[in-house]
Amino acid sequence: MFLAARTRTVMARDQTTVRGQLAGIALGDADEVAVMGALNVSPESFYGGSVVTRDDDLRRAADRMARGGAAAIDVGAMSTAPYLKTRISEGEEAERLAAAVRLVVQTVAIPVSADTSRVAPARAALDAGARVINDVTGLAGDPGLGGIVAGAGAGLILMVSEHGPGEKAHAGDPVDVVSRLLCAGLDRARAAGIAPEAVVIDPGVGFFRHGAMPWYEWDCAVLAGLERLRALRRPICVGVSRKSFLGALTGQDDPRSRLPGSLAATAVAVLGGAHLIRTHDVAETVQAVRIAAAVRRARSTPRG
Repeated sequence: MFLAARTRTVMARDQTTVRGQLAGIALGDADEVAVMGALNVSPESFYGGSVVTRDDDLRRAADRMARGGAAAIDVGAMSTAPYLKTRISEGEEAERLAAAVRLVVQTVAIPVSADTSRVAPARAALDAGARVINDVTGLAGDPGLGGIVAGAGAGLILMVSEHGPGEKAHAGDPVDVVSRLLCAGLDRARAAGIAPEAVVIDPGVGFFRHGAMPWYEWDCAVLAGLERLRALRRPICVGVSRKSFLGALTGQDDPRSRLPGSLAATAVAVLGGAHLIRTHDVAETVQAVRIAAAVRRARSTPRG
């Protein structure tokens, strides 16, 4: 519990403004909350509405996200949902990802991120024009990935997660566990030579399924304690879009019915201090973010 005590102590005494940047996008307390669109070219992804496999459809979807207010687009070629068996070969992921990234880069003027945890797909995506790597393992999945990101001068979304159901279940306060894992990931990023200001952290909502408490309660606890992650002094990215914890809480088994829950959880994340929101539904999420951000500003503005 040392980390929990240290985190609370730092929070109490350090009011340093959080600031950073991701592929030129300013992210921090003094900046507008940004929205990142999520596109998938993996037919096995949990939400079919995010999947586009035809080139023309991919171009239209990317253009729609950019026009809807996305600051960046995150492209995935292999589903990372922890409850699905979706792993494909590294070569197939690299081929899918490079082709999709190239098309999106040619279509929109905003930065493109590649959602991958493996070296070959990351290298292929960066060569195709990606400027950010979004790694759900926090650089723990493939030891060479950090060096690839650093060598390309790319940004990094450093997410944390369980790495498989066979590992030891996590116990203790969810925010403390996430903080510890994020600290370890930040150490790996630093050792790889990634510039600290180019790293954004993500607490991995939806990616902890085998803890001592029900997984949907874990996700709620992380969102409730999100502000405590400010102690790590990095901008915070949150992805709640259409995830299964929303289905568990609302009784909506079909991800297509989870947009209202997604927007509610997004507002909670922004009020808790999120700086970047990753979503399948850009235009709707931009509206929710603007309202929640306005309330957050009003709450922090001195009155009287």
